[in-house]
Parts: sequence; C-alpha cells; structure tokens
Amino acid sequence: MKSTTVRRTALSVAAAAALTSVAACGSSTGSGRSDKASGGGTIHVSPIAAVLRAAEQSTDKASSAKVRSTMSIGDVMSASSTGSLRWGDGLRGDLTITYTGGQLAEVMRKSGAAPSMQARYLPDAYYVNMGDASAQRMGGKHWLRYSYDDLAKFGGASGAYMKDQIRTSTPNSSVQMLLASGDVKKVGEESVSGTHATHYSGTVNVADLAGRSSNLTADQMAGLKAQLNTAGITTETIDIWINDQNLLVKKTEKAHTAKGALTNTAYYSDYGVQVSAEAPPAGDTKDFKDLLKSLGTSGTGNVASGSAGAS
Repeated sequence: MKSTTVRRTALSVAAAAALTSVAACGSSTGSGRSDKASGGGTIHVSPIAAVLRAAEQSTDKASSAKVRSTMSIGDVMSASSTGSLRWGDGLRGDLTITYTGGQLAEVMRKSGAAPSMQARYLPDAYYVNMGDASAQRMGGKHWLRYSYDDLAKFGGASGAYMKDQIRTSTPNSSVQMLLASGDVKKVGEESVSGTHATHYSGTVNVADLAGRSSNLTADQMAGLKAQLNTAGITTETIDIWINDQNLLVKKTEKAHTAKGALTNTAYYSDYGVQVSAEAPPAGDTKDFKDLLKSLGTSGTGNVASGSAGAS
C-alpha cells in the first residue's frame, strides 16, 4: 500500500474509531412509545416501561458521567476507550481510545500513528490527537478537527445519520431504544462493578428505529437503508443494567454485520462528574477537510465506516 494511501486510510480510521467509541457510549434515539387503552385516552404503562422511563429521566438529568467501553467489529477492528462525557447542551467530553487489534489497528501501526489517541468532543466537531509521529507530517500540528457537517458530506447517508446521532449522544439512548422497540424483558438481578443492578434485554430493527428517531430526509433514509443492507445489519440486541438509583450502569449492543459480529459494551459511573472539554489550540490543529485536500483527495466516501479517502 502506498504511503499516501496508508495515511488517508489512517486518518479515516481515526475518524471511525472516535465516532464508534462515542457511539458505544450512547447515540440519541426517539422517545419511547405509550400504549393507550382501547376504550379511552388513559395511558397504561407496563411495569417494565415505567422502570425504563424512570431510568431514562434520571440518567438524562445526571448530565455527565465517567465512561469506559470496548468495541469490536469482526476482525476489522477492536478498541477500548475511557474518559468522561457531558450531555444536555451538546456533547462534550474527552476519551482516550486504544486500538487493541484488527486490520485497522495494523493500518494505524503502518502509518506510524500511536496505538492510543485522545479524542475530544464538542457540540460542532470532535478532535483527535494523532501523536508526535503524525504531527511531523502535518506541519507540526497534533490535532485533527472533524466537523460534523463535513462528516455528513463525506459519509453520504450514513454520515448524515452519524452527525444527527453523535451531536445528541447520551447514555440513556439505549434505554430509549428499548422503549421504542416494544420488545424488552427483565432478565434478572445482577452485580455490575460491585453495584446491584437489574438487567433488561430487547431487540430493535436498526433501519426502522433510525427512520423514527432521526432527522434524515427521505432520500437520506433510503441511502442509509441501502448502506445498512450492504453492511448486513438488520437488527441489534441491546442489554442494559440499571442500579437502585435508576441510573444506567452498563449497556451492551450486539449485531451481525457483513464484516462479522459487532459488539459495543460501556460502563458508566460517577454521574455528575465535572467535564470541561475545550477545543485544542488553533495553532496545533489541522482541519480534516483541508488535510484531505493536501493529500489529493476530496474526501468522498463513508468516513463513518473508515473508508473515506482510502482509495
């Protein structure tokens, strides 16, 4: 693989890893559904739905938390992340992302990028510190800025969907997804990180949920469904664990894809923690869009899946 191709791919991998890592922590969906009695306007809520709605509200009001997560997609990539996130007024936070295996980790190694990088999330964009080796090839600048608007343009339908989701990302989205699915059951009582929690599980149709919960146009939705079909993604199994304070303490999301099994697992603690993420110094930051132009590519492709600029 030519060095410029390796660099383009590595930059897109950095985008994909940062996006999927925060997605593992929670991407926003629509609110849960209500079941009305056939004979009138009284709303009857099942005991499980009542518990989930209480957890959704408590987690949302907490506004911030420490997060640690793992993510893998077949033999394509595996990564872990740790840090803290704040939500409510737009996503903010810092995560340290470490590539632990897979083909994309090998691409990062060949490009000279560090196996771990810092990702910083702000309401309009996120930033990735590519490390000293990459800075030497970026005019001494360590940080890459990925505008959500640019990612929507580069990524097509999936990019537009990712922009819509990441800008409103919250941990309680997994609770919302189960409420929206209408398919959820109580598994049992368990211990999570030494804390008593109740385990719930359900299955959602990814395309149907995206159609109900996103702000995509009809054409964008059609494109997303086509991309999901190509990726082999149809349904997703979601498991959540809620503690005695009605706060989400763990979640897992699992799906089958054309590239193998996809698994996201996230743990939440220290709700209400102080989070004060700010944009890196402008003098130490390069815009992803400008960098792609300097490498001789327009950046078209599916950045969200790590393929933009990789040709």
